Amino acid sequence: MKRTLPFLGLVFAATLALTSCGLGGTTSTDATSTAQVPELQPGQQVSIVFESYNYGLAGAWTDTFNALISDFGKKFPNIKVTAQKPQGNSPNPATDTISSVQNQIVAGNPPDVVQLGFSDLDFTIHQLQAKPLDSLFGKPEVQQNFDGVKFPFAAKARTLDDWDGHTYGVPFVFSTPVLYFNASLFTQAGLDPNKPPATWAQVADAAKAIAGKTGKDGVYLDCLTKTAKDWCFQSMVRSNGGRVISEDRRGLAFADAPAVEVTKMAQDLVNTGSMPKLAQKQGYEAFARGDIGMILETSAIQGTFVTGAKDKWDLRSTTMPRFGDKATVPTNSGAGLHILANDPAKQRAGWELIKYLTSEESYMKISQNIGYLPLRSDMMNSPASLGTWAIANPLLAPNVAQLTSMEPWVSMPGNNYLQIRDGMMDAVESIVFQGKDAQSTLNAARDQGAKLLPTS
Repeated sequence: MKRTLPFLGLVFAATLALTSCGLGGTTSTDATSTAQVPELQPGQQVSIVFESYNYGLAGAWTDTFNALISDFGKKFPNIKVTAQKPQGNSPNPATDTISSVQNQIVAGNPPDVVQLGFSDLDFTIHQLQAKPLDSLFGKPEVQQNFDGVKFPFAAKARTLDDWDGHTYGVPFVFSTPVLYFNASLFTQAGLDPNKPPATWAQVADAAKAIAGKTGKDGVYLDCLTKTAKDWCFQSMVRSNGGRVISEDRRGLAFADAPAVEVTKMAQDLVNTGSMPKLAQKQGYEAFARGDIGMILETSAIQGTFVTGAKDKWDLRSTTMPRFGDKATVPTNSGAGLHILANDPAKQRAGWELIKYLTSEESYMKISQNIGYLPLRSDMMNSPASLGTWAIANPLLAPNVAQLTSMEPWVSMPGNNYLQIRDGMMDAVESIVFQGKDAQSTLNAARDQGAKLLPTS
C-alpha cells in the first residue's frame, strides 16, 4: 500500500473531486440526490459482485456467508450475486480490502457492493466514491431498514457509516473489545474465575499467577500489532483518557501521555513473562488451544475459541478492563456494507442484498455461527429470536453491556491514512514486543505521520 497509494492518488486526482480534510465534505455523488434509483422490474435480471473479507476466513465465516448468499438467491432469483474475497495475501484479509478495491477501480471493474472497515470510512467516501444511500433510495427507506420489522439497530450502531449528513453504508458486523479467559487455568492458578479482572493491574496480577503456577502464558492483547489494525488500541487509549487523533482531526495525539502509558503497560506484561511475543493469528490460536489464560479480542474469533475449548476447558468472557478508576471507552471493530456501482439496476440490486444481509433473519445466522454481535441487539432479549440462544451462550453479554458506552472507531484523514495508521501501529508493536523506548518511538511515528496529514 505504501508503494501504490501515491500512484493511485494521481489516478483519482484526475477523475474525482477530493475532499478529505476535516470531518467530510460534499462529494460528486450528491448529484444523485435529485433522482432516486427505481425499483427493479419484475423478472429483470441483474448480476452484481459482492466483495467481503469474510470469504478470506476459513470455516464458519465462509460457510455462513455462502449460506446467506444462497438464501438471498432463493428470495431474489433475478439477482445473481458473485461473492469474492479481497485480492491479496495478508494474514488478516481485512487488511487487503482497500488495495483490492483500488486495483479493481484502476482496472475498470470494481465490485458493486463491498464490505469495508469503519477505519476506512473517510477514504471510502472521498476516494472510492461510495454512494450515499439516502440519496439513492431516499432517507425514509434507509431508516426503515434500520428500524427493521421487529428489532431496530442499536442506537450507537446505526450511525457508524454516516458522514456529513448522509448515510454512506449500513453497519454490518462489529465487536467491542472483550476479555475472554480460561476459567480452568484460573482455577489451577488459585484464582477465582467468578471474579475476573476488572482493571489492568488485576490483569497483570492474574497473568503473573497463571504463568507462574500453570506454565502457560498469562495474557495476550490482540491490539498491539499492525495486522490487528488500531480499533482496539484506540479503545485502550480512550479508556486511559487519551486519543490517537485530535477531535478536530487536524493533529495526531498518539504520542501523548495516555497512549505512552498504554504501550508501557503492555511492554511490562512482556518483560515480566506474562505475555508471549506472538503475531495476531498465533495469539488467538494459542488461546484457543488453552495455552494462554486471557485474551483481549473481538467476538469475530469467538467461534474459534468455542471450538477449541469444547470438552477441554472452561471458556468465559468479561468486559474490557479499565485503567484504575477511569471508565472504559470501548470502540468498535468491524465494517459496513457500501455500494460502489454506478449502474442504477446494480445499485438497486446491491441495496436489496444489503437489506437482506442486515436483516433479522441474517443476524440469526451470523451471531449463532460466528459470534458477531447482532446489531439489532434487542434480538437477544426475545425468546422467539436470539433470546434463548443468548441465555445458553453468555459469551456475548459483555459486548451487549458495552454498547451503551461505545464510541466509533475513528478513521485517519486523507489519502495517506493507511501510512499514518500503519506507522502508529508499527511503533506500538516495536515498543511492546521489541522493547523500544515508548515515548521517543511514538514521537517519531507521530512526527512522520503529521507530514502525511491533509493540509487543507
